[in-house]
Amino acid sequence: MQPTRPRLVASDVDGTLLDRHERVSARTRAAVHAIVAAGDVFVLATGRPPRWITPVVDQLGLAPRAVCANGAVLYDSETDRVISARTLEVTALAEIAAVVGSLLPGCGLAVERVGESAHDSATPQFVSEPGYEHAWLNPDNTETSAEDVLSAPAVKLLVRQSSMTSGAMAAAITAHVEHLADVTFSTDNGLIELSAPGVSKASGLIEVGRTLGIDAADMLAFGDMPNDVPMLTAVGHGVAMGNAHPDAIAAADEVTATNVDDGVARVVERWWS
Repeated sequence: MQPTRPRLVASDVDGTLLDRHERVSARTRAAVHAIVAAGDVFVLATGRPPRWITPVVDQLGLAPRAVCANGAVLYDSETDRVISARTLEVTALAEIAAVVGSLLPGCGLAVERVGESAHDSATPQFVSEPGYEHAWLNPDNTETSAEDVLSAPAVKLLVRQSSMTSGAMAAAITAHVEHLADVTFSTDNGLIELSAPGVSKASGLIEVGRTLGIDAADMLAFGDMPNDVPMLTAVGHGVAMGNAHPDAIAAADEVTATNVDDGVARVVERWWS
């Protein structure tokens, strides 16, 4: 355990802050409120896009800053404003699509885009090619041609191949696209997520810290999947959930209880109660 209280706490959402029913428990909510009441900072760090932050904010009863889309988007949930976005440009998208089409034949492609707010109607935010098989319920989808999917900058490219694990997909393509994108995954059921080079939850969190005058060494972070690994290793104290992927456990300084047993709250309560 860190000898001094961290100044910023960052938590992944799915599999970490939320239980299996996608709920924030009363104990976890109280722990988050204790952080903020003490004058410290709580940040959501998630693969989710800004438009999927509102249900978490409503349950927490406060509106924190959020590192979204695996670090590509910084979002202020209190003012519903996209602060910044780092994108994969059109030329990179086309080159990556060619590589994954060759190495993962039959895969489906989709992209996440952002506008100026979480539900910016001027920007179709999740765009997929025909026949794309969603990994989870996504009512926001705009289906279009494969060419249109790649026609505008995107904060995230999603590659879907339900007959493979996400880990196997990442292993197959990472060496071939690492000069174009960072590859990660937040579920192991055949979905990998690509962001601009150097973009991760760690890079987003460090940028938030820079605006607040908080060093990574003064941060505490929680996560459960490979997309959390950069964040867990970058902060002063990284905590993996008891239900975490082996890669996250290996990267963490500590393993707490599972997301259904208030693992986040159990650690937070050491400093804030």
